[in-house]
Amino acid sequence: MARLSVIVPAHDAAATLRACLESVLAQTLPADEIIVVDDGSTDGTAGIARSVDPRIVVCTQRHGGAAAARNEGVRMSSGELLFFCDADLLLDPRLLEKLGAALAGHPEASFAYCGFRWGGKTFGMRAFDAEAVKRNNYISTMSLIRRGDFPGFDPSLERFQDWDLWLTMIARGKKGVGVPEVLFTVQTRGSMSHRGGLSRLRATRIIRKKHGLRMRFADYLVALKEALS
Repeated sequence: MARLSVIVPAHDAAATLRACLESVLAQTLPADEIIVVDDGSTDGTAGIARSVDPRIVVCTQRHGGAAAARNEGVRMSSGELLFFCDADLLLDPRLLEKLGAALAGHPEASFAYCGFRWGGKTFGMRAFDAEAVKRNNYISTMSLIRRGDFPGFDPSLERFQDWDLWLTMIARGKKGVGVPEVLFTVQTRGSMSHRGGLSRLRATRIIRKKHGLRMRFADYLVALKEALS
């Protein structure tokens, strides 16, 4: 099995980080390295990460956002396979094993993703379809990616950094493979919280313009629904 690195961006994650890291350490396919990037936290996040297990590598940086933290984690890592794990997740013990097996069984795929549960709902269970991803993203950041195919996250984006990543990879001819199982749960609303319909609409326009995609009527409907929620 290729060397595997787990990268955990963490900003003021003291409430959830310990449980998250314990679920990473409990994997049936152990990671070769676990890197926590403390993104300018003020609540003792780095200390908690260091106290969980001495094998966990912890680095700190000025607050620059999740994308910058993930990129820094990649820079520090040595794995041929990269798994990005937000600090508010609980991983199924088989997650790395399942995603690793999916990539091993599909050498043409650059990344493997799975279903997840958040707020009582299940997401990410669709098979990979590049045209469907262009219409609307359904693949989370929490995917196992081949290092050689990883283009980096765009730190200038405030939202939809995962969508931008997949669109960038699709434009380069890369594809993914889905594992139709729920393999992690989001502990909090944290990284997926609503920020208002106008914010969503602006972010959607930025992504579509960057990748040469036209706005769709559905984009406006989803933004309106978020604004009213």
